[in-house]
Amino acid sequence: MTADRAQAVVAFGGGHGLHASLSALRRLVDELVVDDLTAIVTVADNGGSSGRLRGEFGVLPPGDLRMALAALCGTDQWGDLWARVLQHRFAGDGEMRDHVIGNLLIVGLWELLGDHVDALDYVGRLLGATGRVLPMALCPMDITAEVRGLDPADPDALTAVRGQVEVASTNGIIDSIALDPADPPVSPEALAAIAEADWVVLGPGSWFTSVIPHVLVPALRQGLVDTPAKVVVVLNLTEQPGETQGFGPADHLAVLLSHAPELRIHTVLADRDGTVDDLEQLAHTVEALGARLVVDDVAEAPGSPRHDVGRLAAAYARILERA
Repeated sequence: MTADRAQAVVAFGGGHGLHASLSALRRLVDELVVDDLTAIVTVADNGGSSGRLRGEFGVLPPGDLRMALAALCGTDQWGDLWARVLQHRFAGDGEMRDHVIGNLLIVGLWELLGDHVDALDYVGRLLGATGRVLPMALCPMDITAEVRGLDPADPDALTAVRGQVEVASTNGIIDSIALDPADPPVSPEALAAIAEADWVVLGPGSWFTSVIPHVLVPALRQGLVDTPAKVVVVLNLTEQPGETQGFGPADHLAVLLSHAPELRIHTVLADRDGTVDDLEQLAHTVEALGARLVVDDVAEAPGSPRHDVGRLAAAYARILERA
């Protein structure tokens, strides 16, 4: 696969969705379709190892950043080993139980260097990572949500829910989300990457807690509005209990745009394994936006919630080549 020229790509997200997207995009770097790859990663996690380190040291939660770095490791023996080291989670019954080596490494470098971006760049160099990982903001974030259906006496009443874990696992229906602080500091490197990109990729991932938060950071949102880059939205394969229960593909797109109505979308990527009605509704929505819909086989298997890295890489290559 070759494009007319290699291109710069910035991918937004967090967790397993961003890991899959970056793993696919890293393959395009190997194939000379992409020559510059940057991940901008959510920093709102308040659970697990990340939440414990955030609470104890007052640092950015490192887990999503670690996963992004692991995705950018090479496929040679060195890269494979360091990806596994970075993701290794301690067992046992002591205080170290469930901590992840990569989280500790990142936090240690933050303490030593006193700079979030420099520390992540050093970890990337150690791993031989293809591309760069940057935080969404330079301070820890909290996600807040207005949720319906939590008050049995008034199912339409809105209840405030705070915290990424709490929002992601709510039993209600999320109406909207916000960030605290609402206007966090953003690294100059992240803004420069957006301004210089040819393509921006939003999603896949936990829609309300990994994807949408990026467009709520004022500096990032303005950067996305101003950039000449083409914006690709990669839709999730299925609804996600706790966040997008009952959502079809068009619903994912609509709720993203309700939080960032000025976002100009060039391409929407959806899996082929959807109902005819869902895909027709999505096609009408995308057409109304003046965007392009690409329907492709990108799931690991029919009905799977996970994207197949090889299929996603092929879909990305076709999108970049046909622009």
